[in-house]
Amino acid sequence: MSTLAYFRARPDYGMGRAFMLAFAVHAVLLAVMFFGVRMQNRPGDTVTVELWEAPPPPPPPAPVVEAPKPPPPKLEAPKPEPEPEVKKPEIVEKAPPPKPKPKPKPEAKPAPPKDDIEKILMREQVAMESRKLDEERKRADEARRKADSERTARQLAANARDKALADYVNRIRGKVRQNWILPQDVQGNPEAIFSVVQLPTGEVLSVKLRKSSGNPALDAAIERAILKSSPLPLPEPRSLFDRQLELTFRPQD
Repeated sequence: MSTLAYFRARPDYGMGRAFMLAFAVHAVLLAVMFFGVRMQNRPGDTVTVELWEAPPPPPPPAPVVEAPKPPPPKLEAPKPEPEPEVKKPEIVEKAPPPKPKPKPKPEAKPAPPKDDIEKILMREQVAMESRKLDEERKRADEARRKADSERTARQLAANARDKALADYVNRIRGKVRQNWILPQDVQGNPEAIFSVVQLPTGEVLSVKLRKSSGNPALDAAIERAILKSSPLPLPEPRSLFDRQLELTFRPQD
């Protein structure tokens, strides 16, 4: 028996069972669909109600509430336009200045003759000596004027000092004359010189006869007057004060 004949002769029992199982599943599915559609199309039961009282009046219609008006749109301030960017100027490098052209060298002049050179040198030497003499003359004049000015200032200061000192001595003599009592037998105008030592306050410490007038009574009277005049007047300015004074007295001065 060949292979083909073997497969043709073998019966297929599984196909029949599969067909039967598929038919049964389809039948169940059809039945479920039929009963489900029928139950949905069934009308609802009617309910009868008896009314014993009048039904309540219908509620009043609700007030119509107007919908709130939308708020007015806010006016936004216009945004400032951005300032245009200022472009920085481009720095342009300056070209270096052109180098100056070298000046042409002056042509060498011919040297002057020897005689002319000597004359030029002589004139320059004379001019130099003249300037030197003028400067020395100016310095001498300035030194002379300075010396004269200093001498004049010293002379004026000495004169002022001598005058102040003379006034100081005259004030002392005037006070002494107020306190002396001269003798009656004085003849002429004899001179007596006394050395007086005093304190800075003018108080007299000692009186010494340096030159006698030739009249002992007159000398003693002047000495007593000096001691009685203590304290003596002080000088103005105080720089003229001297601890030791030399005073000259004459009866008729």
